[in-house]
Amino acid sequence: MKRIGLLTSGGDCQALNATMRGVVKGLAANIDELEVYGFMNGYKGLIYGDYRMLTAADFSGILTKGGTIIGTSRQPFKLMRVPDANGLDKVEAMKQTYYKLRLDCLVILGGNGTQKTANLLSEEGLNVLHLPKTIDNDIWGTDMTFGFYSAVNIATDAIDCIHTTAASHNRVFIVEIMGHKVGWLPLYAGIAGGADIILIPEIPYDTEKVVEAIEARAKAGKGFTILAVAEGAISKEDAQLSKKELKRKIESRTHPSVSYELAEKIQKATGLEIRITVPGHTQRGGSPCPYDRVLSTRIGAAAAKLIMDGEYGYMVGVVNGKTKKVPLAESAGKLKTVPVDAQEIREAKRIGISFGD
Repeated sequence: MKRIGLLTSGGDCQALNATMRGVVKGLAANIDELEVYGFMNGYKGLIYGDYRMLTAADFSGILTKGGTIIGTSRQPFKLMRVPDANGLDKVEAMKQTYYKLRLDCLVILGGNGTQKTANLLSEEGLNVLHLPKTIDNDIWGTDMTFGFYSAVNIATDAIDCIHTTAASHNRVFIVEIMGHKVGWLPLYAGIAGGADIILIPEIPYDTEKVVEAIEARAKAGKGFTILAVAEGAISKEDAQLSKKELKRKIESRTHPSVSYELAEKIQKATGLEIRITVPGHTQRGGSPCPYDRVLSTRIGAAAAKLIMDGEYGYMVGVVNGKTKKVPLAESAGKLKTVPVDAQEIREAKRIGISFGD
């Protein structure tokens, strides 16, 4: 008999269900007796003992279903050691739930913050595996996270749709893509969607350079310009501020986001009509793309093998196209940012895409 727990934490994405399915099917096909406990709404379910038994029926037909059948929530890592409003020790409560159910392993699907808590639980003696989920593709130790390419597809579709209206009206369009600290998503969507300017957090932009790129297109007879802008894009001036100064500026900002602030500056400098489109949470929604279905199934199956082999304390990553176990202690707390000299950036610049630098 194997008893495993499943929980999904942090922001949702398209391939969470597909990955859980891979884990359970990988175990069920090789183990005679299996019990699966789904913890509801992320770490909250583990802390407060909110769970339900999952059966084979729960995992039937969910390969193509976005979101998560057991719910999710954000539980900041920095607050995990802080007692709740009733004085409950959250870490101790999670351990007690784990031992009460006599789990052999806890499989945790989530991003960077989720992974740090997974590593904490591993250090506390629990058998833990982490499966890397995020549309940002920013987890250190894996080349790819499930959810990324599905989000790229949606963000690219948004840029594709903007092309026709931008060309029809000879306007400048800013498409704001998710990516608070890391720019993989706007970089890939921007290239795939044919954006003329891509602004990512790793490369602070010069507004004058952005304006120059727009005006250069106009002089070349191209009546429209499309910018793919990360929600975490930052100007060179703001990049010089301390963290406290930048936080104060953001808190006092009258614009909804950096895209609106940039649009105002471009309009003043050029007199052109600027429009902003924010795909927002649509980038997390819908069905997983075929690539993510394959990736999730492989990651889930690899996790199942680790459980059968009794190997814990790992993230299941993908390196050079192969699934690989990565020690949680090596990966947790590290962010995989876009190198400023990445091949993708160099090649994008070679075909004339501006990064505002």
